Amino acid sequence: MSMMRTKTVEQSIAEGDEPEYQLKKRLTALDLTVFGVGVVIGAGIFTVAGKAANELAGPAVVLSFIIAAFCCSLAALCYAEFASAIPVSGSAYTFSYASLGEIIAWIIGWDLLLELMLGAAVVAQGWSAYLGVFFEQMGWSMPESIAYGSSFDLPAFLLVAVLTILVSVGIKESLRVNLALVALKVFIVLFVIVAGLFYVKKENYTPFVPDSKPAEGTTDVWKQPLTEWIFGMTPAHFGIAGIMAGASLVFFAFIGFDVVATTAEEAENPARDLPRGIIGSLIICTLLYCGVALVLTGMQPYNEIAPSASLSKAFEAVGQDGFATLIAAGAVAGLTTVVMTLLIGASRVIFAMSRDWLLPKSLGKTNPKTGTPLRITMGLGLVIALVAALTPVGELEYMINIGTLSAFFLVSIAVPVLRKKRPDMHRPFKVPFSPVLPIISALICGYLMLTLPVETWLRFLIWLVLGFVIYFVYGYHRSRLAKGYTGPATEKANL
Repeated sequence: MSMMRTKTVEQSIAEGDEPEYQLKKRLTALDLTVFGVGVVIGAGIFTVAGKAANELAGPAVVLSFIIAAFCCSLAALCYAEFASAIPVSGSAYTFSYASLGEIIAWIIGWDLLLELMLGAAVVAQGWSAYLGVFFEQMGWSMPESIAYGSSFDLPAFLLVAVLTILVSVGIKESLRVNLALVALKVFIVLFVIVAGLFYVKKENYTPFVPDSKPAEGTTDVWKQPLTEWIFGMTPAHFGIAGIMAGASLVFFAFIGFDVVATTAEEAENPARDLPRGIIGSLIICTLLYCGVALVLTGMQPYNEIAPSASLSKAFEAVGQDGFATLIAAGAVAGLTTVVMTLLIGASRVIFAMSRDWLLPKSLGKTNPKTGTPLRITMGLGLVIALVAALTPVGELEYMINIGTLSAFFLVSIAVPVLRKKRPDMHRPFKVPFSPVLPIISALICGYLMLTLPVETWLRFLIWLVLGFVIYFVYGYHRSRLAKGYTGPATEKANL
């Protein structure tokens, strides 16, 4: 049995019709775009933009956002081609199973879990931070022993627990709540841009690209970017290197668009609506991100920007506590949608892997009443809630990014590979200028991965080793392809 065995596109699609693993097709193009905007807007604007400006790039953080957006736009084109041609749950995992082989599919699925699970936990922590700011603005206080930054972040835990129950009820019901919260969040972001313009001082943009300087607190080799460690470079912040490091950090802000692809099987018209949802959500969010980054760095000198809850604290700094309260409330609502969407995405990845029997197949069975993988959602929610409550703040962002970038890297490579293997396959959407653009996408993703800290790479390798152990002990011998399964899906695919 080969680890590079692949599953045909037709079989992947047919498996979605098996009754015990069937998801309800209820999502429209609007649902998918809102889904994407709901998860993308929040993580970057509300949690990492201030940190990237304060510690890495200064006012040039807007360039960091543009670089990250350019990288994501190329990857988004690759995702759109696959999602329209292979409208099956699992996103990059499913795409690679049909092009690069089972072992690569497993690696991507395992990386996606890292991205989505830790992403939900990090954003839940950011939600807890803004909840604390909102309470302070209202004259309330939360006990330090259970608040943001404590040994057990109770608000983050409760948020994930409540959203797990909501997501378990059904995806359409979840997205009704999502639509209302996304509308509120977009209003708050536009409010920040418009209101913040009145407090922008042009001197705060000077210098736009602060001079590079030795990074404080990075004498520890584990904190150095991998490229600096390999070439013996002195760790530095700001300057060109700071802009690139900032791009690696704010990349976390764009992880949402690929989550749209995880819901491909639940789209009413995936060939048309998935590319619209993926690309549309990315364009909207990039424009809003750049606007907020310019306003934030214009309101305060970059070295005075708060690394956490930066938007609320920026308005506090200019004497607008009322605005800060409104923004904190909007962030609380906005980050709720991010956690919910990431939770849905993670559950759909595990669902796809279970349906392929790489994980216990009983996990992936959908509940007849809700049409959702109930066991997966509940178990995953508990794990994410505990990670959000117990993990030290600020330790997870880079891990999310390396998981995302590795998936983007492999998906970009998979596009020209599948074009060569299956030139006859119908592709409602095609990446233009292939294979040039997919290769450029892979190179950019690879470079951004190399700018991440050494300790992030070490943790990532440990995560991969754990994944390989699970695969070779369980999935390699028990997958559908290993068993030569010839059930309804295979028979239908071979007709």
